[in-house]
Amino acid sequence: MLLLGEIVEALGGSLHGSPQISIEHLAPLEVASAQDISFLNHPKYQSLLAKSNAGCVIVTAQFKDLALQRGACIVTEDPYFYFAKLTQLWKKRSTPVTPVRIHPSAVIDPSATVHETAIIGPLCVVERGAQVGAHSQLKSRVTLGEGCKIGERCIVHAGVVIGADGFGFALHQGAWEKIEQLGAVAIGNDVEIGANSCIDRGALQDTIIEDGVKLDNLIQIGHNVHIGKHTAMAGCVGVAGSARIGAHCTVGGGAVILGHLSLADGVHISAASVVTRSIHKPGQYTGLFPLDDNSSWEKNAASLKQLHQLRDRIKSLEALGLQSPFQEK
Repeated sequence: MLLLGEIVEALGGSLHGSPQISIEHLAPLEVASAQDISFLNHPKYQSLLAKSNAGCVIVTAQFKDLALQRGACIVTEDPYFYFAKLTQLWKKRSTPVTPVRIHPSAVIDPSATVHETAIIGPLCVVERGAQVGAHSQLKSRVTLGEGCKIGERCIVHAGVVIGADGFGFALHQGAWEKIEQLGAVAIGNDVEIGANSCIDRGALQDTIIEDGVKLDNLIQIGHNVHIGKHTAMAGCVGVAGSARIGAHCTVGGGAVILGHLSLADGVHISAASVVTRSIHKPGQYTGLFPLDDNSSWEKNAASLKQLHQLRDRIKSLEALGLQSPFQEK
């Protein structure tokens, strides 16, 4: 439980209402009760604000009057950012017990370096020469491979494997010969890695994850990949070896980026897209066949397969001096 006065004292903002109002939960606008605090981040949800029973709502100055018609509010420039900081404050206040710094079931090689403020969870493995920076947290069952480094204030969720061998094999006389992966993984500061994600070590040079990168659950990062600062990837993304992703990019869930490609800073890939070429300009990119009912989808797919034949027929007609059926008369 927090009082509104305590929230504003810790996070700032302009409070309109009693500082003694008690907040017991954080909740969405549509289900919030008089003991809850919520937020309005986008004008399209303002109809929910008018109907909300929330004890307090975090809003911009634009929606201050509307919010006051139904109760207390906190006015701030960026309600979503304010709400994010509030979740951090709430968790800190609701879990005051200091966790065990290194769980007794964790296995840490004597040559590894773990900062005195880092937290190593149950069943973690930190291998030879690995490093964990200040205030970083490894949740349960995390494996940090030999020579791999994690910076400061990172959160690595359960089941993550950092520094497994990259997928490198040489085909020789019909058989695959293993290429030893001699690099490591270097992770910057303020990085968060979701559960059961895998980041492979580099073949010769390190796989690099720069500061502020956010990776969702079940993400595969291949060997020698380089991900720029503050890029975010949603669940089930796959990035093949030696791809280079710029800073401030986003990659939607289930998207795939092929190996040895480059994405410029500020590139945004839609969910389920397959990136088959490098992208040199910032912007939103989508590469997937639109959803449709199955019958229509099959017809469109069949037509798509004939596009090259139609193109050749049109070129033949144009070569004969005949008008293409697609040209304007």
